[in-house]
Amino acid sequence: MRISQRAQAVAPFYAMEFGKHAAAMEAKGHHVVRLNLGEPDFGAPPAVLEAIREVMDGRPMTYTAALGLPALREAIARFYLDRHGVEVDPARVVVTAGASAALVLSTAALVDPGDEVLIADPSYPCNRQIVESFGARVTLVPAGAESRYQLDAASVRSYWTDRTRGIMVATPSNPTGTSVPAAELAAICDLARERDAWRIVDEIYLDLSDHDDQGRPPRSALSLDPDAVVVNSFSKYFGMTGWRLGWCVVPEPLVPAMERLAQNYFLCASAPAQHAALACFTPESLAVCEARRVEFGRRRALVLDGLARIGLPVPVPPDGAFYVYFDVSRTGLTSWQFCERALQEAHVALTPGRDFGAHTAQTHVRLSYAASTDDLREGIARLGKFVAALT
Repeated sequence: MRISQRAQAVAPFYAMEFGKHAAAMEAKGHHVVRLNLGEPDFGAPPAVLEAIREVMDGRPMTYTAALGLPALREAIARFYLDRHGVEVDPARVVVTAGASAALVLSTAALVDPGDEVLIADPSYPCNRQIVESFGARVTLVPAGAESRYQLDAASVRSYWTDRTRGIMVATPSNPTGTSVPAAELAAICDLARERDAWRIVDEIYLDLSDHDDQGRPPRSALSLDPDAVVVNSFSKYFGMTGWRLGWCVVPEPLVPAMERLAQNYFLCASAPAQHAALACFTPESLAVCEARRVEFGRRRALVLDGLARIGLPVPVPPDGAFYVYFDVSRTGLTSWQFCERALQEAHVALTPGRDFGAHTAQTHVRLSYAASTDDLREGIARLGKFVAALT
């Protein structure tokens, strides 16, 4: 059988690969502390679980419209107004099979072969794999601690060429947990808009971000750039990773193309998940999710304190996504060696920087603090003994 060049060129998602190795160790009777995946341990809010039980009562579950249930699109639009003060026409909301499908559809609608797309290095690996699958050339822009491991307007301007057709920004970011300051994000979007380039802003961790001193949540990119394509998900803030449900908000002229693509690629997102997700936007569910956001802040403090004690520096503390990106240079190991040995010797699963680009591939490791507090304490304790043995 002939395998396509596209499939052969796709690199593994190493966070998942380390998860496979961890599962193999667990099958042999070892207890592995899994800090490699961004999967909240809470699960869906109770009202959503009750809603899915009601929906799965034997009634027919037919396809929804390709763009999603009208009621869910309206609920998402109200969420932007209530939470972020942004008016969104529900007609611009596209419900998708996870944020990954939103990225696939958006990229398919915007990218032509040969286009150049700017993405930060480090960044979520699947974003660039999706872009390259549609024939575009990804230019990874090195982003260090001085820019919070994020794109800034100066770096975008520096790497821009006459082939650049768009930029992809994730704020807050996976793997670093850091966000782009609002003024900087506005400057990036302004620069791209002036050059007639599209902007995709991945905001799937936005509602997990820290609030300001007045208790206000962070601004959506839509408040800075109404014509950006903004991607979000039910996986992180709402804890519904396995439900595979997400959405994007797109400019009005893009809606017909998104609908045609959705009809052909996916038909629609899961109908039961869509019906149940309506319960995400009740006051009860939102209060649960806010309490969990605060709990993630406590877990972050626990992890940052623990890593500092065992000599693993975090150059930029996260302020949004539940990840810590720490530097292992002082251990004398590459990030890959560190993760391999931490798994084999300490039974702690982490993700090496190789997943996220080239700039920090050898020096940095991602830890997810979406795990339980008990697992985080145990994982830090095991890493402490592992690091002490190295020195």
